[in-house]
Amino acid sequence: MDISRVDLNLLVYLDVLLRERNVTKAANHLGITQPAMSNGLRRLRDLFGDPLLVRTSEGMTATERATELQPLVRGILSDIERAVHEKTAFAAMESQRVFRIMASDYAESCLMPRVLRRIRQEAPHVTLDVLTPSDVSFLDVEQGRLDMAINRFDKIPQSFHQKTLWTEYFACLMNARNPILREPFTLDTYLDASHIWVSKTGFGVGVGVNPKDVQRLGWVDEALSLMGRKRQISVFTRHYQVAMLLAEQHDLIATLPSRAAWLQKDNPNLVVKVPPFEIPPFELKMAWSPLLQHNTDHQWLRRLIAEVAEEVDTEFAPFGAQFESAEVPGIHPSER
Repeated sequence: MDISRVDLNLLVYLDVLLRERNVTKAANHLGITQPAMSNGLRRLRDLFGDPLLVRTSEGMTATERATELQPLVRGILSDIERAVHEKTAFAAMESQRVFRIMASDYAESCLMPRVLRRIRQEAPHVTLDVLTPSDVSFLDVEQGRLDMAINRFDKIPQSFHQKTLWTEYFACLMNARNPILREPFTLDTYLDASHIWVSKTGFGVGVGVNPKDVQRLGWVDEALSLMGRKRQISVFTRHYQVAMLLAEQHDLIATLPSRAAWLQKDNPNLVVKVPPFEIPPFELKMAWSPLLQHNTDHQWLRRLIAEVAEEVDTEFAPFGAQFESAEVPGIHPSER
């Protein structure tokens, strides 16, 4: 094939068609008519000798050949975009850009208020659109529809760029008049109490929780399960702010990330305790598409978020030291 005879605009058409899987939506995205897009698809089929998109009961489905081509075409167009656009610094004070960030409820509570404050100071006309894990998918991140995902991830696509913002331990939050505080806070007294379960990580629409399915309840209950123990959960919630409010009930305990408990350190109605058993720590990370790695706007956002996370980590350190260095009976520090 003589590459000089290939219309590179067809690659733009293919990129959008494979992303939208719909001729009308692809045409609207590129600002052309539907017949023009249909003609482009016909030419693409001739060029590659493959139907590329096939109509099925679920809509337009990519063929195996199209699936192979998608990352290659996206990479070619990304390289061309970088080559033809002059790299200019992000003009924060003048920018009216919208940054879309997926943040877990935990990250939204502990990190995003400070991120917003910095953005308001450095880029007052920038808009921040914060989405929940249920709003997006890894595909949204991969294709650059989402600027950033901030969460704790069990798995993450290898193509994504990522940065750890901090390592997090767990804390127990309870009412200052909780009867459990009348005696030493041990594993047995912890298990005698009623508990608040809180978690919503990863991507996708949330579903109801089965209290008997320990493997899906999360790290706190898995840690107890390894010891052959189980706690009595009275309330299930997906929101850390709600869990912290519910902890003010006189007989409930919320076991949650220590930075979330730190937000309540000045609340006279609540007491923070080190968990009486070992719970593995986790890492809060930000992840983004390789398509945005060299974007100057995005580089500014990443720097700002990393700096804010470092500030939070420094301020939190005196309070957090008690959880990192906690001595749990039967657990040697080297085994942490």
